Amino acid sequence: MSQLADFRLETYFSKWEFTARYHMAASDMQSMSMRELLALADDEDRDAWENLWLGYTTNEGDPALRAAIAGMYERVDADDVVCFAGAEEAIYLAMQVLLSSQDHAIAITPNYQAAETVPLSLCEVTGVPLDADNDWALDLDAIRAATRSNTKVISVNFPNNPTGKVISHEDFAALVAFCEERGIYLFSDEVYRGVERDPAATLTQAVDLSEHALSLNVTSKSLGLPGLRLGWIACRDRDLLDKLVRAKHYTTICNSAPSEVLARIAVKARHAILARQRALLERNIPVFDTFFAEFPELFEWRAPDGGCVAFPRYIGTGTTEEFCTRLVQEAGVLLLPPSMYQSELGPTPTDRFRIGIGRANPEEGLAVFADWLRANR
Repeated sequence: MSQLADFRLETYFSKWEFTARYHMAASDMQSMSMRELLALADDEDRDAWENLWLGYTTNEGDPALRAAIAGMYERVDADDVVCFAGAEEAIYLAMQVLLSSQDHAIAITPNYQAAETVPLSLCEVTGVPLDADNDWALDLDAIRAATRSNTKVISVNFPNNPTGKVISHEDFAALVAFCEERGIYLFSDEVYRGVERDPAATLTQAVDLSEHALSLNVTSKSLGLPGLRLGWIACRDRDLLDKLVRAKHYTTICNSAPSEVLARIAVKARHAILARQRALLERNIPVFDTFFAEFPELFEWRAPDGGCVAFPRYIGTGTTEEFCTRLVQEAGVLLLPPSMYQSELGPTPTDRFRIGIGRANPEEGLAVFADWLRANR
């Protein structure tokens, strides 16, 4: 394995995430306190929490948690789920298990950096860009054209980070069918599922469509509980899952017992939590619409189809990189500049920045942002 590239986003966040006064780049929905989460627990899970034995847990994940997670899918049972320490460990180990130096992978861009850098450390990877000029559409013909005889994995993410794009049901089904026909593993990052603006646009999870698809999810994003560090892969290929568990023996071995119980509570209460998150987005989006409408000479804005991040275009003077740097240094407002999404697989937009729309009470940060823009007109 070659050395992994510096994780630009995490390096940037290590500098600014907890020092900038207004974190307007967050990729997760609004979180909650321990008290709020425990209030959602049923009697069984509250008892499990209060009497939790702080020993090692099972490698695959707490059986009761895996059973609760399986309930999120149509064709999955507990034995089709393996839990990890967040989505990052799941991505890293899945690529290690799936890919060798003789293989080829395809990843869409822009995307979460690990979706390309981990495969790139293992094999050749081709990037297929979402079309910024066509509402971030996925070009299925470009996917087909990029496929080789040794293509082993196609990695996608919808709702997409950072664009918020959700492709159509028809396009997603066609992608799954293509992977099935070619014997390719579809790695589907579904961490923003459940907070689509139009519930009818919510895609069927890949694992429910194909026995050879991997569906990645986590408590961090839609559920707003990143502090639990609990993610999972659902896949109906039991041999592959066994390899994932064996790979996990070299990383975390097992998950945190407290996090597993808390995640179980959250997953079982997901309908209530997601309803709250969707209501927050419904409230927030008009706030962002109003903010960007004041500055049409500076931005092209479109609310995301799903998830809680958007990728507006900056059309003011200077570069978008310079704009984001000045904003955080001078006003304490943190956005993610376009360099965080640059790719070794091909060009990515240099005039876009990521903004988060899923946290409560964004008005204060937007007011400071607006005052800075007015002062610098």
